[in-house]
Amino acid sequence: MTGIDLSVNICGVEWKNPIATASGTYSYFESSRYYKPDRLGCITTKGVSINPWNGNPGPRIAETYGGMLNSIGLENPGIDAYLSPSGELRMLKKAGATVMANIAGHTVREYCEAAEKIASSEADMIELNISCPNVECGGLVFGRDPKAAGDLTKEVKRHCPGKPLVVKLSPNVTDITTVALSVQEAGADAVSMINTLLGMRIDTMAGKPVLAKGSGGLSGPAIHPVAVYMVYECAKILDIPIIAMGGVSKADDALEFFYAGAKAVAVGTAAIVDPEAPVKILAELEKKIIDRREGK
Repeated sequence: MTGIDLSVNICGVEWKNPIATASGTYSYFESSRYYKPDRLGCITTKGVSINPWNGNPGPRIAETYGGMLNSIGLENPGIDAYLSPSGELRMLKKAGATVMANIAGHTVREYCEAAEKIASSEADMIELNISCPNVECGGLVFGRDPKAAGDLTKEVKRHCPGKPLVVKLSPNVTDITTVALSVQEAGADAVSMINTLLGMRIDTMAGKPVLAKGSGGLSGPAIHPVAVYMVYECAKILDIPIIAMGGVSKADDALEFFYAGAKAVAVGTAAIVDPEAPVKILAELEKKIIDRREGK
């Protein structure tokens, strides 16, 4: 570490630097073997629901040019396991990490119950996932409709007083700015964007989709320009912070997001390729900033 101050304040929560993990790409029990979680500004954990979810049948992952498709379906052991003494949240807080808990649901009630439990936990922030394209109900049902997104945000916000609520936006909409404005007006403290783009691969030998569900979420470098554009458009109209994600695999990708108007960035798919990617990107970002200050 260089000692350079990269700290940022997101909704009243102090991050030691503007680099986070993207939900679904970090697991304390595996990722902490590669780096200590308190090295990053924030650890965003995999989506949890009020009850355990089995996720989608396999195959659930497919490689593609410049990225990958996934159709995991938010498989998770349920919020009670997440909050247990041996669960991921407790382990992360013991390790000194700032934690944003991602919550998912099929219904408004499920989202609210999950938010209520997280509100009384050690989590520092809550990320409301209304943008996952891999679940049959919930998810995009809320994320594609500005009114539905706003109504859900308003209701969830009532159940998590004292915790900043970050709403994760879907790119699978005609105009993401209308959804962003709706959740801001409904009380969101920040937005995170973007989630994955809908996509498909077809096995040309079998003549059918590679993924068992058919379609999946496209992530990785291929979606980075789309994410930068959407962040740029939303930053022009929002008064709340943006946590940007989508194809961040090097420091310059993060800098693009900062110039577009984001206050922090999250690393996702790059960490699937290299588990140390988030801390490597942080180190590269620090060096670039120092070099620029010194005129190199």
